[in-house]
Amino acid sequence: MRLITRALALFLFLGAISGCTVLPSSGPSRTEIEMAQPADDQRYLLVDVDDRTLALLAQERAPTFGTRFGDYRPPTRYVVGVGDSLTVTIWEAAAGGLFSGPVIDRLGTGSRSAVIPEQQVAQDGSITVPYAGRIAVAGKTPAQIEATIVDRLNGKAIEPQVVVVVSRSVSNAATVLGEVTSGAIIPLSPRGDRVLDVIASAGGIKVPAHEVFVRLSRGGSTVTVPMQALMNDPKEDVYVRPLDKIVLIRDPQTFTVFGAAGNPTVVPFDALGITLEEAIARVGGLLDFRADPSGVYLMRVEPVRFAARLRPDEQPLQSNGYVRVIYRLNMRDPNFIFLARGFQLRSKDAIYIANAPLADLQKITSLFNSVAQPVVSTAAVAQ
Repeated sequence: MRLITRALALFLFLGAISGCTVLPSSGPSRTEIEMAQPADDQRYLLVDVDDRTLALLAQERAPTFGTRFGDYRPPTRYVVGVGDSLTVTIWEAAAGGLFSGPVIDRLGTGSRSAVIPEQQVAQDGSITVPYAGRIAVAGKTPAQIEATIVDRLNGKAIEPQVVVVVSRSVSNAATVLGEVTSGAIIPLSPRGDRVLDVIASAGGIKVPAHEVFVRLSRGGSTVTVPMQALMNDPKEDVYVRPLDKIVLIRDPQTFTVFGAAGNPTVVPFDALGITLEEAIARVGGLLDFRADPSGVYLMRVEPVRFAARLRPDEQPLQSNGYVRVIYRLNMRDPNFIFLARGFQLRSKDAIYIANAPLADLQKITSLFNSVAQPVVSTAAVAQ
């Protein structure tokens, strides 16, 4: 019996020293994450989450409409451009002129109006008006075009008056595509239209707002922001300029939680600005009997430039300009809640909660009991 006990004790010892590699587990232990990486082959950057880290993350915000296109003034002038369609109406004060008929009613003045058929502004930026010739209109306001036509007709028509109407404008319009009810070229009004106004003119979005990102391209700049940012922050709802392109993209945002969590799963974002504190709460928190509170990790890839700011003394492996970063938090620290509340999640973040060392010991004990019980029973029968 003593020999059997010694053999079982030896088995327990061997299981304890090798339990991390032979026992089933939901992932690496805290020791394996923090100590297993060789110094000459650093595959990821391990960063403690503290006030300095949160400050650096807050400075590393993506470009926004407000910062890139932050001119909050409406368009100063509404001018005609190539491709626009114009309608010109001309009045004369008396009969017998170029655009008025003869006097038939002795009590009437004989004044008439003539409507020039709608015409498109040609590539050279001009239109044709009878008796006035080719009129350069591109880059001018309707009022300036009216004054030019009147000047050309003076001396030919009888006190001419002119009204120019832009019946269709493509040069003062923005293109809206993607997850909208009706993608189209939306004419802009002279008062000025903001991004949300143009999206509404296209019928609004057809998917949940928290899944939509708005991409605005102007000149050589392109910026993408969440739809909810436009709805929540008036500074992001900038004025649209002629020839802007707005594309609405559906991109459901998710993060993953695995390890010793209450409900390891893939969790969709249902709002803008989910924090690490909220993320852990959504999966039921940590398992009391399994989790290591000092081994909570958030994994993501960061640009090399930002990784160098986090840890200037480290040079981890790079891939396409990015570095793997593991942010480490200790839930045993009372300051954890405040730090987790200030840590903003991004799409495709992964949160891992390591098993506690005691959990592995419990597995070894359970395995020992399952093996020892039949041996002890056999020994008892033999006696």
